[in-house]
Amino acid sequence: MTTTIVPGTQDLSEGSLGTALLDIERRDLSTARRHLAQATARGVSAGRNASLFHGAPALEFVLTRAHGAGDDVRAAVDRVVDARLAAVRRRQAAGSLPHLAEWDLIRGLTGLAALLLDRRPIAPRLPDVLACLVALAHPVRGNGRMLPGWWSAVGPDGKDMAGGHGNNGMAHGIAGPLAVLSIALRCGVRVPGQEEAVATFASWLERHGAHYWTNAARLDAAQPPPAEPARQSWCYGQPGIARAQQLAALALGDSDRRRLAEDSVEALLTDPLRLARISDSTLCHGWAGLLVLTRAVSADSVAPARFTPIIQDLHRRLVANWERLPKPGFMEGRAGAQLALSETDITGWTRALLLT
Repeated sequence: MTTTIVPGTQDLSEGSLGTALLDIERRDLSTARRHLAQATARGVSAGRNASLFHGAPALEFVLTRAHGAGDDVRAAVDRVVDARLAAVRRRQAAGSLPHLAEWDLIRGLTGLAALLLDRRPIAPRLPDVLACLVALAHPVRGNGRMLPGWWSAVGPDGKDMAGGHGNNGMAHGIAGPLAVLSIALRCGVRVPGQEEAVATFASWLERHGAHYWTNAARLDAAQPPPAEPARQSWCYGQPGIARAQQLAALALGDSDRRRLAEDSVEALLTDPLRLARISDSTLCHGWAGLLVLTRAVSADSVAPARFTPIIQDLHRRLVANWERLPKPGFMEGRAGAQLALSETDITGWTRALLLT
């Protein structure tokens, strides 16, 4: 028996919605309309799996790039946000640890906050979403001890993990809330405790950010052990974390943290051993993501010229490899690589990566 796999057309990462981002950035609206029609042909999801990268929120994000999100789409997103907020409150009342999908960028409240920040006037639900992310900075009791408020009982693979873990990356870890709370502060949007939460998350990542995630043993160590060599990328690793730290520094006016974040990006992306571990051209974990990230870091740096050789090198590597990508989409495919090569962000598409 042969099973036909239907493409996830409402998936911003790989489906037609993500491809439409490239069309809109190029001002090719006729092609964008065709891709949007493909994405919405069977309706739009506003269910439990709806997020910045799937369903109604993903559709609003793409339509907003073309200044075209209507009241019906926004109302569907508002229902998604209300359901997520209610679920968080139930979980908090039960005193249980959160799942990564509750609050991360790809599936959770961090992504929804990034989306709502684009609305004008400011979305009424945005303060409640930000407040839930701020609450992650408050320690919680779990496994008979006090743990960081974002500690998850399940591992990055979604399976139970002995002692749980604290995820550090931009896509699924605490660097995501750090980035979006910092961006909100820079946009003049703040809720009680937001600056303190930014400082808490930033301090955690200063201590633990060399690792993709922190397990119970590392949490108990007097000093976290040195990280083993690993691929450095936007989604996981120190480059994404460094951009989040730079955003935090800009939000808090912390020149020392800003300098350290920028020094980190320069050191990481001029190290041949680290660069040798990067094996593809995608936005998520390859050359395209690092190129867009470095441009964002450079644009906010007091010394942008230091990043010019790095940007040129990353651009060269991406040009040489992007056409080999087997997928057509945004996060892991050719559309995302072409967006990086375009050297523009006219539509603000990099907000999906929390780089701007």
